[in-house]
Amino acid sequence: MWAYALRRGLAAIPTLFVIVTLAFFLMRVAPGGPFDAERTLPAEIEANIKAAYHLDKPLIVQYGIYVGNLLRGDFGPSYKYKDFTVGELIAAGFPVSLKIGGMAILLASLLGIAAGSLAALRQNSRVDHLVMGFAMTGIALPGYVVAPLLALAFGVYLKWLPVAGWNTGGWREMVLPVTALTLPYLAYIARLTRGSMIEVLHANYIRTARAKGLPMHRILTHHALKAALMPVVSFLGPAIAGIITGSVVIEQIFGLPGIGRYFVQGALNRDYTLVLGVVIFYAVLIMLLNLAVDLIYALLDPRVRYR
Repeated sequence: MWAYALRRGLAAIPTLFVIVTLAFFLMRVAPGGPFDAERTLPAEIEANIKAAYHLDKPLIVQYGIYVGNLLRGDFGPSYKYKDFTVGELIAAGFPVSLKIGGMAILLASLLGIAAGSLAALRQNSRVDHLVMGFAMTGIALPGYVVAPLLALAFGVYLKWLPVAGWNTGGWREMVLPVTALTLPYLAYIARLTRGSMIEVLHANYIRTARAKGLPMHRILTHHALKAALMPVVSFLGPAIAGIITGSVVIEQIFGLPGIGRYFVQGALNRDYTLVLGVVIFYAVLIMLLNLAVDLIYALLDPRVRYR
């Protein structure tokens, strides 16, 4: 298994190189520049600023400098957040995104698997229709609709919770963003679990277990659940990477100082290095979590072996 993990890690290097290259040149072909809002500066000062950031050099030279710094673990300075490097901004924003996203994906996994399993066991009953109706609603409603509605109901009208801000990062600041992030993922996981669990419950080995008189809870926990979780695990790999690196919409709406908010501000301000840093960080997480998902397959299904 470790040899397989090492090969996957080495195979990811060219993919990461392509991602860095595409992200670098796509950012540079976008109209505008990082210092367009500072046109009132004298030409000499603007030229000096561009020279300090190597923006006066040909694009291919800038690319070579960036890749060289990246190989040394240096994401470069931020063009807009003065006196901060991109690495420092990611290090400051990631704990907030991780706290919010980690809580959301944990709740979504626990509740989604439980709801999907219950719906599968009560297939075509009222419970099944209720769970699937909730799941379809959760999938259909985007985060930018749910989040303002939650803030309006529980923050403005009821005044139970703050509508925005992070302060000390206590549970009161977390409830609304975590709820808004949890709902769509909970809906997806419930649907995946239900479909997979129904298929597993009709498998021959489950019928055999029933014929032998095994209690239903033991059939579920010892035989059905592992197989039913395979598609859920596949979904969770990229989903976890996306949610813990910051939901762009949710962090903007609730004013959270996470990576997603930095990404939006970086894109709006043409902060090339900040956007590139977040993209690379996200890509690395995706690769690591997809590798983790592949390794977990072997734990869930004994037939899966890696050489």
